[in-house]
Amino acid sequence: MFSIFKADPKKRLQKQYEQLIAKAFQAQRNGDIRSYSLLTDQAEQIRLEIEALSEN
Repeated sequence: MFSIFKADPKKRLQKQYEQLIAKAFQAQRNGDIRSYSLLTDQAEQIRLEIEALSEN
């Protein structure tokens, strides 16, 4: 009955994913390749979680 008030976990993860990609892009532009690699890896893990939720 109150399912319209529950937050969609995919939307939350998608927002986190987009923020990490943007931070990674800025790190790469600033020449900080180590941070770029770490942020890209974190974003990849979130993308996998999104895909797992989409399969269900």
